[in-house]
Amino acid sequence: MPRPKTKDELITASAEQFDKLMTLLDSMSTEELNGEFHFDLNKEKEAHWKRDRNIRDVLIHLYEWQVLLLNWVESNQKGVSKDFLPEGYNWRNYGEMNQEFWKKHQATPYAQALDLLKDSHSKVMDLMKSFSNEELFTPGYFPWTGKNTLGSAFVSNVSSHYEWALKKIRKYARSLKK
Repeated sequence: MPRPKTKDELITASAEQFDKLMTLLDSMSTEELNGEFHFDLNKEKEAHWKRDRNIRDVLIHLYEWQVLLLNWVESNQKGVSKDFLPEGYNWRNYGEMNQEFWKKHQATPYAQALDLLKDSHSKVMDLMKSFSNEELFTPGYFPWTGKNTLGSAFVSNVSSHYEWALKKIRKYARSLKK
């Protein structure tokens, strides 16, 4: 799917990718939804392949990044200057933050992770819709986005992130059929 470049494309892509994710999850049994991933880690180099061990971990990752997005936008809209990443993290060490999210939710059951994601998705979609196309896709429109667009943050944390999750969960689903 091409990267959204307008508000309408962003809303459509985000809704479609979320629906695809929910449809995939609905097609799986309780055992599959709660099963452990068994990927060949020699083939997969990115850290997330080792970190996420089940669907719950993937859903929590999506949820926590959406919470970051919501807090970042809402704080800055209120005039409280806030970086996207929490204090102590930057774009070189955010993998450590992802690991903290993972640790934080090891006792979170799948059903709760799904409910958390559904709730954050709804809030992110409402927030996304509250901005104009110009606000979302004009580079540097808001001082707190730097030279970037606000829309790029939504793309990264919603539609593109759902594509990432779908890829991972589909790979898991295929591994069950072998």
